Amino acid sequence: MARRPLIGITSYAQPARWGSWELAAALVPMSYVESVRRVGGRPLLVPPSDEGIDETLDALDGLVFSGGIDIDPAVYGQDRQETTDPAQPHRDGGELALLARALERDVPTLAICRGIQLLNVLRGGDLVQHLPDAVGHTGHRAQLGAFTKHTVAVKAGTRLAAILGPSHDAVQSSHHQGVGRVGEGLVESAWAEDGSLEGLEDPTRRFAIGVLWHPEAEDDKRLFEALVAEARLYGEARRASPSQ
Repeated sequence: MARRPLIGITSYAQPARWGSWELAAALVPMSYVESVRRVGGRPLLVPPSDEGIDETLDALDGLVFSGGIDIDPAVYGQDRQETTDPAQPHRDGGELALLARALERDVPTLAICRGIQLLNVLRGGDLVQHLPDAVGHTGHRAQLGAFTKHTVAVKAGTRLAAILGPSHDAVQSSHHQGVGRVGEGLVESAWAEDGSLEGLEDPTRRFAIGVLWHPEAEDDKRLFEALVAEARLYGEARRASPSQ
């Protein structure tokens, strides 16, 4: 049997309850895990830490940056607004360090929701802290704990377009923040009907795609298929040339 690529999934770090216990936990929704498994990858949770990053990446063939809590606005030079989540500096710092090194090493990376925001902030961009203030509606997250659906238009000639085509219907959306000023070296690749940015990618990397919607919550797994396919090639090349 062919070796299945090992795909790291960044995890939430927050209190969780099971049985009579309530403890700090590293966790992700099972939809991320099942999305990787369904397309032939092996999922591995990666809790936030800025230690041992190269050792972690040595083991991985690809990465998924998961959604979650808002990034601390201080990271991108803004004051916190009332609508912004309380900061989690440990997660912000660990994931930004992991993403920076993953891009340096050209590890295939899919950045989802919070993940695309990390990608943009890492490259010097900033965020819209409360998207309804900019677009005039709450259609990207109509209520907490539920996805909303909308269509995105995809830019021709991008890696995202090669995977999804010129549009993607009924994406699963749950965000109240958006991409503001686009970071250095990133290409805009998708937009919602209201003009807000939904996709970014780095064309200098073998696979570095960010989307603001939640493909792990969709039946359409083409983004995960593309990630795992690239991760397989990356892993094979790395094992053939251990110095990589």
